[in-house]
Amino acid sequence: MTTEIPTLTKRKLQAQVIGPIYAEMVEQIGEARAALILDTAIRKAAVAEGQYFAEKAGGQTSMADFIQLYEHWTSDGALEMKVLEASDSVFDFDITRCQYAETYKELGLGKIGHLLSCNRDGTFCQGYDPNISLERKQTIMGGSSCCTFRYRYNEKPIG
Repeated sequence: MTTEIPTLTKRKLQAQVIGPIYAEMVEQIGEARAALILDTAIRKAAVAEGQYFAEKAGGQTSMADFIQLYEHWTSDGALEMKVLEASDSVFDFDITRCQYAETYKELGLGKIGHLLSCNRDGTFCQGYDPNISLERKQTIMGGSSCCTFRYRYNEKPIG
């Protein structure tokens, strides 16, 4: 039996490697291109991670299973969340404390924290179950007091 590394620990380790690479890319090709490359790469990794979890579920994904997956991201107190609704078609919650944001700031990477973490949230669904979508109007990394997560499960079209 393998034990998975807590996601916050993974993200910190990844950031320690990505940070210097990103800094070098900025120096070589400019901030805009470096950010675009990082954003694209992280989004692709999020889709692949979603596919991995879908495969672990035997391809039988659901909102209920997706909600259970949140234990990966909240473990070790990484996120403090207030669940507003959790059902077969809705998962609404607010994050009131984000240790991911705190970690990136501590590492001097607060400016790209949204690329390293926030952009994964909705993109993960593309690999896990494309019927799940995310609407989020604000994030702690973006300077707000909380992150608003509004996931919806849209039934697969019949036909």
